Amino acid sequence: MNKIIRVAALSGALALALAACGSAPEDEAASPTSAAPGASASSAAPVDFKACMVSDSGGFEDKSFNQSGAEGLERAGAELGVQTNKVESTAATDFTPNIAQLLSDKCNLIIGVGFLLEDPIQAAAEANTDVEFALVDSAFSDKDFKPVTLENGKPLLFNTQEAAFLAGYVAAGTSATGTVATFGGIQLPSVSIFMDGFSDGVKKYNEDFDKKVKLLGWDKDKQKGSFTGDFEDQSKGQNIAKGFIDQGADVIMPVAGPVGLGAAAAAKDAGDVMIVGVDADWYDTAPDYKSIILTSVIKQIGQSVFDTVEQASKDSFTSEPYVGTLENGGIDIAPFHDLDSKVPADVKTKVEELKTQIITGDLKVESPSQN
Repeated sequence: MNKIIRVAALSGALALALAACGSAPEDEAASPTSAAPGASASSAAPVDFKACMVSDSGGFEDKSFNQSGAEGLERAGAELGVQTNKVESTAATDFTPNIAQLLSDKCNLIIGVGFLLEDPIQAAAEANTDVEFALVDSAFSDKDFKPVTLENGKPLLFNTQEAAFLAGYVAAGTSATGTVATFGGIQLPSVSIFMDGFSDGVKKYNEDFDKKVKLLGWDKDKQKGSFTGDFEDQSKGQNIAKGFIDQGADVIMPVAGPVGLGAAAAAKDAGDVMIVGVDADWYDTAPDYKSIILTSVIKQIGQSVFDTVEQASKDSFTSEPYVGTLENGGIDIAPFHDLDSKVPADVKTKVEELKTQIITGDLKVESPSQN
């Protein structure tokens, strides 16, 4: 899939270059009454800087990483006084024209949200060296997929396997059936990294408590598992979750953006199945399902976006990757909220111990997809 997107991105590079050179509409976004569509009003003193964002196909109301990114951008507009604009993608074919639109809008910083935007963002960055770019959930690479550094491109990355490990441990320790499950939307590194950590957490729980909790949906050693093929169709998430529930799973972690809400619907219908959310705390972002949210694997995407906008607006942008970890607070697991009493006390204690060990480096949680 990455190769297909790469071809599309390269074919769009000329369009992006022309967009940067063409005339742009007069910028009126500094005042709340004349802000462009998608722009945010600011209560802070205006700053002569425009930060912009393009979503992946899940859209900005995905209850997941696109929404978190948008919230970080909106916060930057409100607190830093920068002008903002964001455009939403509904398919991969939207990426290049949406980036071109932001270039025409004279954005100083353009942030792409999601691994699928790697190639179009990189093509735009290479064609428009006077504009700064950032990319959530992916580094940049050459035609052979080897990492490269762009002076005007900043990757915003997360070693999510660390927090997913803790979630897997909690899931295994809380399961009443001895079976838990996970699945993804599309098999991308930013997806499978969750599943790797979750798998290792289940394995560690089994070792510590001499149990045999089964994991459905992912084989870390083979890097093979269950995927719906997209991040949009919630019915697919519902169907795959029903299949896991039929096999006895009573805790499921969907790593699939809005598709995961379909799994939550299936879990709620089942009546005795819990969900582990991803990217944001689903207890807050998916309140219809808060009664079944055991915990969530949180990526502080919004904070990383805010920090990047702040640096760029103060002329301190660097291409050095941001990498969120348990140590720096860039990732974490959410509280157990309404299901706190379901989690055994010895599991809670052990999770805190394991978290400390990961932070100190005494315990290494690794994934082929880590940064």
